[in-house]
Amino acid sequence: MPHAVRALRSYLFVPGDNEKKLARGDDSGADALILDLEDSVAPARKATARAMVQAFLQARAGKSPAELWVRINPLTAGGLADIVAVVRAKPDGIVVPKVDHPRELVRLSDMLDVLEQRDGVETPIRLLPVATETPIAPFSLGAYAETRLPRLYGLTWGAEDLSTALGAATNKSQDGGWAFTYRMVRSLCLMAAKACNVAAIETLYADFRDEAGLSADSLAAMREGFTGRIAIHPAQVAAINAAFTPSEVDIAEARRVLAAFAVEPGAAVVGLDGRMLDIPHMRQAQSILARAGLAE
Repeated sequence: MPHAVRALRSYLFVPGDNEKKLARGDDSGADALILDLEDSVAPARKATARAMVQAFLQARAGKSPAELWVRINPLTAGGLADIVAVVRAKPDGIVVPKVDHPRELVRLSDMLDVLEQRDGVETPIRLLPVATETPIAPFSLGAYAETRLPRLYGLTWGAEDLSTALGAATNKSQDGGWAFTYRMVRSLCLMAAKACNVAAIETLYADFRDEAGLSADSLAAMREGFTGRIAIHPAQVAAINAAFTPSEVDIAEARRVLAAFAVEPGAAVVGLDGRMLDIPHMRQAQSILARAGLAE
């Protein structure tokens, strides 16, 4: 049976100026490491982190079991200098924080075209914006589907910076879940990602010691349509990977659904175990196999 590339499930943030944590990244089991130049790096350490991340990328090129991404600083606060420095080290992607509108990514993509040509980067560097961190950003989520962004890998959202920008005392409701504003933003981000046919990445789970809570929350996110999740600690990676990996039962059922359609090529509706299945069921089955890294 042919194999496809498994969708990325876990994205582990690693401080860009912490040599020990960078060195341990390969052992985390994460599908992607996000080498951070933003929030986890003190202002006085930004230049040091930039140099360390560039060196790490160059040393680990083709050797790391994980994809290597970089979270730059906001484009208006050092992000452009970050990009100029790291492009030549050929990261798999760039996480762009505090994006107000996708037109900012269009300008960034034009800049990357020039830098990639300068540095002989043959594979275009992908972009993952954190698309909800400012008060204006959620109003622009629908524009992603209307903007030509071939580099767009996915969309993710964040609650911490948004709650700070709103002057909120908390982003949680009394029951411990997200308050309404953040649930709304999360849903809009998910729908925008699906409208663009790109990855929908769930935000972080703050309590890295609560494995049961993380597992339950990640399974719920997967059922809603998210394809992966950000991790802030290596201890979270296994639970995230498990939640976003289809079970053997799910895989077997997806294969049965596709087999039913294969018996009647071109049919829009088929029967299986007394159920009527239509094209959305077929596409859902294909999505499950794609997430498992399998292709019929």
